[in-house]
Amino acid sequence: MFIDEIKMQLIAGKGGDGCTSFRREKYVPMGGPDGGSGGKGGDIIFEVDPGLSTLVDLKFHKIIKSQKGENGTGKNCRGKNAPEMIIKVPLGTTIYDDDTGLVIADLVMEDDRVIVAHGGRGGRGNASFATQEKPAPSFSELGEPGEIRYIRCELKLLADVGLVGMPSVGKSSILKAVTSSEPKIAAYHFTTLSPNLGVVKLKSGKQFVLADLPGMIEGASAGVGLGIKFLRHASRTRMLVHVLDMAGTEGRDPVSDYETIRKEICSYQNGLEQKKEVIVANKADLPSFQENLKRFQTIYPDFDIFPVSAVTKVGLDSLMNYLADTLETIPKTNLFQPEDYESTMVYRFQNKKPYTIVKDGDVWVLKGEEIEKLLAMTRFTEEEGVERFSRKLKGMGVDDELRRLGAQSGDEVEIAGYRFSFQ
Repeated sequence: MFIDEIKMQLIAGKGGDGCTSFRREKYVPMGGPDGGSGGKGGDIIFEVDPGLSTLVDLKFHKIIKSQKGENGTGKNCRGKNAPEMIIKVPLGTTIYDDDTGLVIADLVMEDDRVIVAHGGRGGRGNASFATQEKPAPSFSELGEPGEIRYIRCELKLLADVGLVGMPSVGKSSILKAVTSSEPKIAAYHFTTLSPNLGVVKLKSGKQFVLADLPGMIEGASAGVGLGIKFLRHASRTRMLVHVLDMAGTEGRDPVSDYETIRKEICSYQNGLEQKKEVIVANKADLPSFQENLKRFQTIYPDFDIFPVSAVTKVGLDSLMNYLADTLETIPKTNLFQPEDYESTMVYRFQNKKPYTIVKDGDVWVLKGEEIEKLLAMTRFTEEEGVERFSRKLKGMGVDDELRRLGAQSGDEVEIAGYRFSFQ
């Protein structure tokens, strides 16, 4: 089964909890704090496996979760870091953040790997909070929650040349004639439901990868038929071979077919229309071929047109040699522009509060990533931990902002579903 797009939720491992402990030995009446910190939560890493050719192994994994870090213990023993969670994907996989639409990574090299969701850091033990003013703190942190991400993976086949064209114009037959690939060939539309790859090996020693892509119809760039699948894979190729049924079988008009697909390619808006294009006039063995070819050449006199027959193999050798020579002049370029990647986003400093406060009925609702993380890492069973939490909020200006908005002593404040009394 060929699967080229999946969506999933990633939950990186939570950090291990810090430990509240004190050194207790005979003849050592004030041993001091010795609670160790927790280990780091497991990262979720995507890694290329050249042996894979589809995303089918991930199709039924809607949620992937990595392990929690080990908790710290007494005697300053730090918890172990959780192991990494490695997800194997095929070469040519692009990973998007499904919320922002930005590219997280484009895995196009055999040794590519990327951390997609980072594990949380371990909570600090009470030994880490010891200071000269407070040498024996009696609180520790819980582990930081792991990163949660919703992602979309798309597989775009890495081929040098893509065969494009309407359904049943002979793309699969050409692929079979020039490579050892065995695509499904039948006398009905959309025989090819997923891309087929083959390696063309020439007598000169040159070789390249040829892809037979699913046939297109009008409206493909808007998602009609198999168009989006076709365009996704075509966008990765270095050049396009536009296959036309120049004999006009089944009532086809090669001029109209070419214009329809060219329109869809230009509508896709991914630089596809700028790729080098070669016109292949297929079915040269049929009677009406020459008449249609002359008409096409009259309308498009400047095009590179190669008359071929996938059945008799006439013209295929010269076509393959031309493609191999042309590929040497076309550099391999990145599919995406730098601004498409989330790692190149520029964040400018703004003097804004790292939280928002809104009133919902009688409750003040406080939201903010930094505050919610602080809440998740605070042990509310330890008095000093609660005091630290309150002190941190006050340092962020939460108390002053609540008063400015009209909050009164005794009002309820909600943070991430938990309610507190404002004093």
